[in-house]
Amino acid sequence: MRVSATAASEQQEVTIRRRPPHGVEAQNCGPVDFKVPLGEMADENKPRNILEEIVWYKAVEIDRWRQRVPLAMLMASAKASPAPRDFIGAIKAAAQRTGKPGLIAEVKKASPSKGVIQPNFDPVKIAQAYERGGAACLSVLTDAKFFQGGFENLTAIRQAGVQCPLLCKEFIVEAYQVFKARASGADAILLIAAVLPNSDMNYLIKAARSVGLQCLIEVHTVGELERMLQLDSLEGCMLGINNRDLQTFKVDLANTKGIMESPAGQEVLKRGLVMAGESGIFTPEDVAYVQAAGCGAILVGESIVKQGDPEVAVKTLLELH
Repeated sequence: MRVSATAASEQQEVTIRRRPPHGVEAQNCGPVDFKVPLGEMADENKPRNILEEIVWYKAVEIDRWRQRVPLAMLMASAKASPAPRDFIGAIKAAAQRTGKPGLIAEVKKASPSKGVIQPNFDPVKIAQAYERGGAACLSVLTDAKFFQGGFENLTAIRQAGVQCPLLCKEFIVEAYQVFKARASGADAILLIAAVLPNSDMNYLIKAARSVGLQCLIEVHTVGELERMLQLDSLEGCMLGINNRDLQTFKVDLANTKGIMESPAGQEVLKRGLVMAGESGIFTPEDVAYVQAAGCGAILVGESIVKQGDPEVAVKTLLELH
């Protein structure tokens, strides 16, 4: 099978393969499952890390959603939703008001690496506590299989009257998910550079803009940041540095400092783009560290959601008492 030059260059851009390279092994065939024999290729057809496993499962999930709600119906619902709130504007306003990076507080029950983080999970109560504590925005996990989240949590939080703008924390690979996020009450979406080549990134940013969504574009390396700075337009976008290594899943805050000190990191500051530090932020010292590196925002989940009182946890982290 020949691979086009465009497809080959896109594959070089990303570290996460979108689907199993040799197709899906099990095929439904009448009353029995027919298995395509993969032989020596079987190992190549296994996900190399948890992010790849999540992304591969999205194809299955999106097919199911599409059967229930066709794209045209979903787009109509997205366009009929109440006007979105200004996610990036809320982060800038909070930073100006407090002198701290604007906090994106994550509503998160579980993760693949830690299992269940908050057994007494009530997304609305957690969101309301974050807002009272001083969070600028909220991030809501919508992945069901790996994070025990759901799009219904976004809707419930919005309908409960929470005013903070909401980020749909979904592993987006298709425009269908963008419209589903908007129809569910999101104001912004997450797009991951390791998963999306620039052609897809440009397309999904345009899809987001068409329904008034802003984008948080996540990078893990200097190379990914350089690539994101070459996108057609970053209007309505902010950036984030995830300090978690995709291969080992180890977290190192120094990743933020290293990326921000690079020429690409300096260009982010020159262009006035908001950068968020993500993963590994547990203490006020951690907040100060990423702020000194040039981050105007932080995305924090585990360290605050697992506390008995998320409102106090936010105030403690930001030293807002």
